[in-house]
Amino acid sequence: MEKAIPVNKVRNLGIVAHIDAGKTTTSERILFYTGITYKIGEVHEGMATMDWMEQERERGITITSATTTCFWRDHRINLIDTPGHVDFTVEVERSLKVLDGAAVVFDSVGGVEPQSETVWRQADRYRVPRMAFVNKMDKV
Repeated sequence: MEKAIPVNKVRNLGIVAHIDAGKTTTSERILFYTGITYKIGEVHEGMATMDWMEQERERGITITSATTTCFWRDHRINLIDTPGHVDFTVEVERSLKVLDGAAVVFDSVGGVEPQSETVWRQADRYRVPRMAFVNKMDKV
């Protein structure tokens, strides 16, 4: 039987942003570095753990929010990878309602995109604390 984790040691963390900012790639790295996966799943290879639907793997985009659990020190982190395409905004908003915090991923090359602004406003609406994560710095 699993050891019970106190509620104050559980966090629901969302990864949110514009399409192609690197949300799923960031999620895959978190899973790898917390020891949940032994290999980093790559989106462009159709091997991302968080993209579980066949359509997601074929298109290389997240369509539905995906949740998994990882552990860091004495905390359980429920990681929620959300879609970035504007057509799936309602899926992101649905996820925001349960988050303790969010990492908003920004593509350092593309800058702040419209959907990132939308997600930021949605997080304001639900009072979700967030941090900015600037991704793809190696491409600047």
